[in-house]
Amino acid sequence: MNENRRLSGEFFIRDVLCVAPELIGKRLVIRYGNNIFHKYLITETEAYRGSEDKACHASKGRTIRNDVMFQPGGKIYVYFVYGMYWMLNFVTGEENNPQAALIREIEGYDGPGKLTKALGIDKSFYGEDLTSSNRIWVEDAGFLPSVKTGPRIGINYAGEVWKNKPWRYYI
Repeated sequence: MNENRRLSGEFFIRDVLCVAPELIGKRLVIRYGNNIFHKYLITETEAYRGSEDKACHASKGRTIRNDVMFQPGGKIYVYFVYGMYWMLNFVTGEENNPQAALIREIEGYDGPGKLTKALGIDKSFYGEDLTSSNRIWVEDAGFLPSVKTGPRIGINYAGEVWKNKPWRYYI
């Protein structure tokens, strides 16, 4: 593990509209037993920004499910959908300003549910600190891709304004 390349808390304690696009081209690192490391280029993210964002889980207030979103950036927020998939999010921003970047795609896995299933991401990752964890973190890969933007996916329930925000970032 190269600690010099691991992203610091300062990277995550910023607005999600800065963090989410800057995660593109970074490497998600997962450590499995016997010091086996797998690294994956992050290729797509989505931003969820605070209590006013009707697509954000924090829009209805603080709950047991979304409590970690109210903590300082750098923590993991996972939640279960469709009775089969965990969604991997990185909390961003200052304490009590709930924001998160959904990891939608990594190299080799197109889709947030597929990637968590393949990587073994589950409820046990909830609240894990990306800046100090021994099993998951993000590294600077030294790659600065051209990032495209588009509307977020699968959030029709949030209404026209929120579903059409260009807060999806991808290569």
